[in-house]
Amino acid sequence: MRIGMIGLGKMGANMSRRLLNDGHEVVGFDLDEDAVAELEGDGADGATALDALVDRLDPPRVLWMMVPAGDAVDATIDDLLPHLDAGDILVDGGNSNYKDTLRRADRADEHGLHYVDVGTSGGVWGLEEGYSMMVGGPDAAVDHLRPALETLAPGPDKGWGHMGAVGSGHFVKMVHNGIEYGVMQAYAEGFDILHAKEEFDLDLQQVAETWRFGSVVRSWLLDLTARALADDQELPDIAPWVDDSGEGRWTVKEAIDLDVPAPVITDALISRLDSRVEDSYTHKLLAAMRNQFGGHDVKDADE
Repeated sequence: MRIGMIGLGKMGANMSRRLLNDGHEVVGFDLDEDAVAELEGDGADGATALDALVDRLDPPRVLWMMVPAGDAVDATIDDLLPHLDAGDILVDGGNSNYKDTLRRADRADEHGLHYVDVGTSGGVWGLEEGYSMMVGGPDAAVDHLRPALETLAPGPDKGWGHMGAVGSGHFVKMVHNGIEYGVMQAYAEGFDILHAKEEFDLDLQQVAETWRFGSVVRSWLLDLTARALADDQELPDIAPWVDDSGEGRWTVKEAIDLDVPAPVITDALISRLDSRVEDSYTHKLLAAMRNQFGGHDVKDADE
């Protein structure tokens, strides 16, 4: 399969490499020409403009967008539409709000295009481990994408699924990230309690390593917590500032709209907002975990 990958940030570039490693062909585009050149060094074709990228694909073309949610997605679609033909497939693999996805799918349908939303989890580890992908869209388009989805997933028959109609992939990913907020918050608060018990002088990295095996709270997030604590459990270089990329807010709003109580996720979101006005070990560890699984930037403690 030959795929046009638009956006060669950490995840887009690594997804492209995983496709290339399995024999797929990738044409990569990014505003950063150095990112394009780097992917060309891995065996991809590079394009310096979106029309050139489209010209290098065979119908039905697959245009996979890995660009920041929001205006960047709409701008990319605006630039692509004049160059596409009916039957081509637009894929949004970013963290778009599912309501934006529904709007964009209607617009694509007006031009005879298929729109597929792929909520993608895996962060900077996806190249080696594979990506969890929550897919929404028409059956025929998803079936056409199946070879790529099976390559990008941890296995052909695991780690990915067709959730349903267009929008469902991003909706499920939104809730996934809301759950992630709650799980991370519980770990961070628990380790903060351990950290505060000074009389025992606990080695928090040892605690994390102990819990990683056999414990009912073992998880990949705990594995990454252990990594974050390995160098210095005081996390001296990390400011207690925890960013949020939107999905937690959307999940809480959706829960309110659906009359579904979601106190854990809501409290985790509020805690992230609190991190911007107070100093705590909980927030330092939350920031460290986000850096571990997603490569998200952390604020330096001196900032």
